[in-house]
Amino acid sequence: MCERTAARDDECRYDEPVKKAREYGRAGLLGVGVPQANSTVEAEFRVLAPAGVSVITARLQGSRSDSRTRLLDYFHNLDLALDTFDTAPLNAFGFACTGSSYLLGFDQDRAAFAGLSQRRGYPVVSATAAILESLAHLKAKRVALVSPYPAWLTEAALAFYKAAGVEVVEVAVVAGDTADTRNVYNIGSADAVAAARKFQRRDMDALLLSGTGMPTLGAVGDLTRLYGKPVLSSNLCLAWSLGKHLGIKDAPPWEDRAAWEARLKDL
Repeated sequence: MCERTAARDDECRYDEPVKKAREYGRAGLLGVGVPQANSTVEAEFRVLAPAGVSVITARLQGSRSDSRTRLLDYFHNLDLALDTFDTAPLNAFGFACTGSSYLLGFDQDRAAFAGLSQRRGYPVVSATAAILESLAHLKAKRVALVSPYPAWLTEAALAFYKAAGVEVVEVAVVAGDTADTRNVYNIGSADAVAAARKFQRRDMDALLLSGTGMPTLGAVGDLTRLYGKPVLSSNLCLAWSLGKHLGIKDAPPWEDRAAWEARLKDL
């Protein structure tokens, strides 16, 4: 920064903005893309965001009438959603929708988000990439999947994980009306626990509660105690991955529940 003194007054340029420390979000600013009717992501990120991190969101836009089209729209309209942040100095962005990635498929999803990251100049991370990163951290190759989806989307999820080299050893479907994928917002963590209790296998390396719209934080402790295995969810993984992109080396949230479980009661 140029210091104004009598000797150097003519050398200073006062039209250059002076960079200041952030008032908020001194550890980083995250953007998150949230499906248009999803009321879960922001709530769970308030619990999971590391200290000093600010989170701002954009609503992902898609078809109001067809679930499959809506999920694909969320991806195809993503550049428009990112543009709504305007000049906000994002350090990283999380795409909080697993269903879109499942329909894109593993290879296209990986290539598309790598391209977005390059064009935008900051990491653009899909929830599915964060899940795979978390499974790799755990060295988990075999998972039991809790799915709140209709059959066609569950099948897409299974194909995605198979292509990624992850073996899904058993699937438990959450009870409810899945005709419209937006109905996932009407279920709760207790429904995820009830579905997971149906698992017959015990040879999984981890449990995965898929879907950013299904509340899951209240289920993690119960299922960890029940199965003695790591329990992951889409939002847990995405929050951890984005924190890593900020250089935050906190323990993964499925290992350090005490860091965030106390905040659940305030939601």
